[in-house]
Amino acid sequence: MAAQIDFDLKPHPTIPKPDGPLLVCIMDGWGANLEDEWNAVHVADTPCYDSLRKVDNRFRTILAHGTAVGLPSDADMGNSEVGHNALGAGQVIDQGASLVDKALASGSIYEGEGWQHISKSFATGTLHLIGLLSDGGVHSRTDQLYGMIRGAADRGAKRIRVHVLTDGRDVPDGSSVRFVQELEEVLASLPGVDAKIASGGGRMGVTMDRYEADWNIVKRGWDAHVLGEAPNVFTDAGTAIKALRAEDSDAPVTDQWLEPFVIVDEAGKPVGPVVDGDAVVIFNFRADRVIQISKAFEYESFGAFDRVRWPQTNFVGLMQYDGDLKLPARFLVPPPAIAGTSGEVLSRNGLRTFACSETQKYGHVTFFWNGNRSGYFDEALETYVEVPSDKVPFNQLPLMKAREIAEAGKEALRSGRFDQVRINFANPDMVGHTGDMAATVTACAFVDACVRELLDVVDELGGRWLLTSDHGNADDMVQRQKKTLKPILDEEGKPVALTSHTLAPVPVAIGGKGLPEGVAFREDLPKAGLANVAATIFNLMGYEAPAHMQPSLVHA
Repeated sequence: MAAQIDFDLKPHPTIPKPDGPLLVCIMDGWGANLEDEWNAVHVADTPCYDSLRKVDNRFRTILAHGTAVGLPSDADMGNSEVGHNALGAGQVIDQGASLVDKALASGSIYEGEGWQHISKSFATGTLHLIGLLSDGGVHSRTDQLYGMIRGAADRGAKRIRVHVLTDGRDVPDGSSVRFVQELEEVLASLPGVDAKIASGGGRMGVTMDRYEADWNIVKRGWDAHVLGEAPNVFTDAGTAIKALRAEDSDAPVTDQWLEPFVIVDEAGKPVGPVVDGDAVVIFNFRADRVIQISKAFEYESFGAFDRVRWPQTNFVGLMQYDGDLKLPARFLVPPPAIAGTSGEVLSRNGLRTFACSETQKYGHVTFFWNGNRSGYFDEALETYVEVPSDKVPFNQLPLMKAREIAEAGKEALRSGRFDQVRINFANPDMVGHTGDMAATVTACAFVDACVRELLDVVDELGGRWLLTSDHGNADDMVQRQKKTLKPILDEEGKPVALTSHTLAPVPVAIGGKGLPEGVAFREDLPKAGLANVAATIFNLMGYEAPAHMQPSLVHA
């Protein structure tokens, strides 16, 4: 595909280059949804966003989920990774879940180097599978896990151990009980195979850290999965989940935050520590929250925490999680190949870019935006700024680092050094994931205020801006009945929180004093999605969009 891409930008015939910079601002997790009391975006005081919605032909919504972003079906929620892939690449590309589905359906997953690597352990060792036990389709899917387990059993695996991370974030809280029961039934159905759940814990406190925000999270997972050590010991996973959730207490624990646990046998010994000669598979297809545990398994030289012991394993990822680091070196399903991203086009044409977010979304405006590519296309032309995220539950500090990001963005805009300034505000997504309605309303209001400041600076400079999101989340904070859309209530009559992303479209707005009056959104792309944004960005910068990208949203 790369050979077919024309990287040379041509001036747009009717939209001149702006005098000032182009601001691209992503309000992560900000969807356009049913406007009721459980929509934090709607409830929040957002005068900036409200004013943009009133501008004819310069505000619309676009699709951010399902097939529009390369996922298998339109029932699949979008997420920040595929969303930023689409925004940055301007293309609809088969994503992780789709690639795994195809590999399982065709059987190609069992034919590659990765499968041959782990199958070396089937005769005398244990096959360990580590990942998020969820059907949310954001990081993993249970049907894919079950398919791999059955495929391994059919191909000679005699001893299988699964290390489960409970979700409650992309799926309803409490669903961990059902998922564990389903998994145990699958494991029990394998003839002649010793198959058990060996360890686990909640995704927000065990194993699944990202962007090296807190290596202690990964260490807790390593201790449980590899060493067979945890503060909580049980003889079966179902009992573990119910006990750790403490549903009968005054302070029940949600699935996301379950403490690490280990399953032991009748003699009190862990049933599934990882030892030399075993095979280990990370079964998440999404990269960001399993890169660190992959480093712990793969790297001999490792100093993030004391591993105590480093077993010599046949280790693979479901996919390769970082193409530049070649991590893991072996994997079961090749990652999507994304060439000709907007970042690459900009750098090849000598255009200067600034990208900034806090730790929780820094990789999204860099790595994922650039097509799953670490580092710079041209360090002389690109400046990336990471603002360290707080290491507390995000509803405790819902403003997060929006102020620091806004100030960095304003400084970059005023510096005159950049043609494009790219900003991501993480608050609506990360606070929305906590299920805390009041905190999410606060987060949305503060992001709106920060966005207003950025747009004002763009106007000062005679520039242009594009404002959008990557998927929904804060736009719906309760689980709903399918037919009536009324909130589902718990035993006390309180609405049950929704902590996952939504299927809602997301807003996109354009403007700025440097934008010619005739530039407006087209009316012939009713099903446009995130992949249409990149071409729009090039038009707003005064260039024709590269031919390999999805059509621009604007005309002049």
